[in-house]
Amino acid sequence: MRDVLAAMLPDWRRGATAGLATVVSTFKSAPRLPGAAMLVTADGEAVGSVSGGCVEGAVYELATQVKDDGEATLVRYGISDDDAFAVGLTCGGIIDIFVEPVSRRRFAELDAVAQDIAAGRRVGVATIIEHPDAGRVGRHLVVRPDGWDGDLGSDRTNRAVGDDTQGLLAAGRTGILNYGVDGERLDTGMRVFFASYAPPPRMIVFGAIDFAAALARLGAFLGYRVTVCDARSVFATPARFPDAAEVVNAWPHRYLSEQFAQGLLDSRAVLCVLTHDPKFDIPVLEVALRGSPVAFIGAMGSRRTHEDRMARLRQTGLTEDELSRLHSPVGLDLGARTPEETAVSIAAEFIAQQWSGSGEPLHKLGERIHHDEQNVDEQHA
Repeated sequence: MRDVLAAMLPDWRRGATAGLATVVSTFKSAPRLPGAAMLVTADGEAVGSVSGGCVEGAVYELATQVKDDGEATLVRYGISDDDAFAVGLTCGGIIDIFVEPVSRRRFAELDAVAQDIAAGRRVGVATIIEHPDAGRVGRHLVVRPDGWDGDLGSDRTNRAVGDDTQGLLAAGRTGILNYGVDGERLDTGMRVFFASYAPPPRMIVFGAIDFAAALARLGAFLGYRVTVCDARSVFATPARFPDAAEVVNAWPHRYLSEQFAQGLLDSRAVLCVLTHDPKFDIPVLEVALRGSPVAFIGAMGSRRTHEDRMARLRQTGLTEDELSRLHSPVGLDLGARTPEETAVSIAAEFIAQQWSGSGEPLHKLGERIHHDEQNVDEQHA
């Protein structure tokens, strides 16, 4: 929903109805992850994507119908063995898409959710996508760290879903929970899709050099909130890093220590040290490797620089387990030469780590393309 929110709000605010299609579950090689959305505005404009093109036409027609008749529905698209020309996914995947009307009457809390997202506050939306009582399908519960708003049809359901999704919200996870028809745990009959809207993940690039500018550009493209930090004020300027959300003039280790102390870095954060200067990179890497777990810590440099860096880090008292968190020299072997190519190499490594990729050419692999291919429903236990 986040990607289509800006297009959704004008209709909502003027009392019109739009049709929202959301990927709620995927199987095998589905092209989009749960949470991907396409909106059909009250005027019939299509915004966003649920499949990268495979079933967009069919979903557009269905969302148009739903916005007009007000009946939410859950549909599945996949390969048809009987009819190769049927609407489906050419990649061989299967996706479940929930299509619902969005209006002030159907989703009164939407504007408050939009304000939370814009302010970077954690918020999530639980939606009933399947229930024997059609009147409860499409009901929402807005979940925040301190409680929830909305109504899923009964107090028991609200309490069960509200309590359970607080954990998903804290972890930034999106998925499906299964309950009995009145919120009974360890039962079936009702399916709830929970979409978590956490602030964008952080990327901090230490070292205000041309490689940092390229990495900041690519990081922003990948959806990170990028910070460039360098102690040298003549180099650390917004004009040199227009793609960074912020440029900080400070000693890297002091800035990073403050970020950890204030709880501003979570397990999605990427830290890249490009300074090439021991007086900068050794202190900041010591802080990074001793700090709370983050997704990725990388440092650029030659093999010789790496060996010297590791020796210096060992002298600080870092353990081998702590040192094993460091990716140095950072990047995959792409034969990169330019700053832009090097940025791709670095990004390729932390993407591969995130999704357990091998970094090998796909045409040389016989295994499935997406390493996380599975039914991503969060089975409640």
